[in-house]
Amino acid sequence: MKKTIAKTIGFLIAAAAVVVLVGSLYTVHPKEYVAVRQFGRIVSVQDTPGLRLKVPFIQSIQRISAKTVIYDMQASDVITRDKKSMIADSYVLWHVTNPTLYIQSLNAVQNRAEERIEAAVYNATKNAISSMSQDEVIEARGESLTSLVTSEANSDIASYGLEIILAEIKALDLPEDNKEAVYERMISERQNIAASYRAQGEAEAQKIRNETDREVTVMTAEAKRQAAITQAEGEAEYMRMLQEAYNTPDKADFYNFIRSLDALKVSLTGGNKTILLDKESELAQILYGTGLK
Repeated sequence: MKKTIAKTIGFLIAAAAVVVLVGSLYTVHPKEYVAVRQFGRIVSVQDTPGLRLKVPFIQSIQRISAKTVIYDMQASDVITRDKKSMIADSYVLWHVTNPTLYIQSLNAVQNRAEERIEAAVYNATKNAISSMSQDEVIEARGESLTSLVTSEANSDIASYGLEIILAEIKALDLPEDNKEAVYERMISERQNIAASYRAQGEAEAQKIRNETDREVTVMTAEAKRQAAITQAEGEAEYMRMLQEAYNTPDKADFYNFIRSLDALKVSLTGGNKTILLDKESELAQILYGTGLK
């Protein structure tokens, strides 16, 4: 009987020891904060992965994710400096940087955190866009606008132990009733730019054509001048050669005879074969056989 009681007591003691040991141990996982609380007060925060000890039954733990969270915000209306309405659709990447503040301010509830983040990002987006005209917003959309919104939103949520890594406007659109007018204005602007480019191109093309025509005129005139010089030189050479060839009386008479025959040949072309000649002319003397002796 005593042995049975002793065994039971030993078993109970062992079981209690196991319960105490289990209640004293907890594990910290990667990308996680673990806050140790005693009577509701935070006594420590662990963020290094591994096995840890706490006081059983007196201390409790609260786990908080240290991972980056993506939050897709609702699209909202914003007004530009020139009173144009636009629709901003954003998403946010955020994480917890101070788990103690996160617990104290929001009790580490993610939905509450995202409510604060959405309000901060909306206000930052509204302030940024309201300081720009619609054209400036379209031009600034990208890294500069993202940086501005992220920085301003972070200043509003720092007291919650949160940090916005990125507040990105994924879509910046126009209300349906404004789209058509804006599109028409953009088309008109692009057409004006295209017309300007075409006019510049035509002016440049005309300039090239004028320059080419001038060069062609100069080259043609030079070629004609050279041709005239060459022709004159050729004729001079021809006359010199004729002069050398007929520099004696006999050769001169022979040359005149040939010329006379050529003239006669020309006269006899066509349908009229009648020639009226002076009896004393060289052609008449040739025909009578009395010339060129």
